Amino acid sequence: MAKIPNTASPSAEAAPPTPTFEQAVAELEAIVDAMETGKMPLQESLDAYRRGMELLRQCRGTLDAAERQIRILEGDALRDFDPRDGQAGQGSQEG
Repeated sequence: MAKIPNTASPSAEAAPPTPTFEQAVAELEAIVDAMETGKMPLQESLDAYRRGMELLRQCRGTLDAAERQIRILEGDALRDFDPRDGQAGQGSQEG
C-alpha cells in the first residue's frame, strides 16, 4: 500500500503558541543578552536574530493595537499623562 505524503506544512504543526506581550519581551531580552556575549555560533546567531525580529514585530503590533484602542477611548485626542493626579491631563499649560 502506498504511503500518502503529509501535505500539512511542518511549520503549522510545530509552530509554538503566540506568546503574550510580556513573554515576547522577556524572550527578546534573553535573545539580546545571549547575543551580546558574542559566544554564539554563526548559525545560532542568525536563528536568534530571526526569532528576535519576529518577536519585535509582534511587540510593535501589540503596542500599535493598544495605541489605536486608546485613541478610540480618548476620542482620537491623546493627552499628556499627569502623574500628580494619575489621569490624562490637557497638556503642559503651566506657566
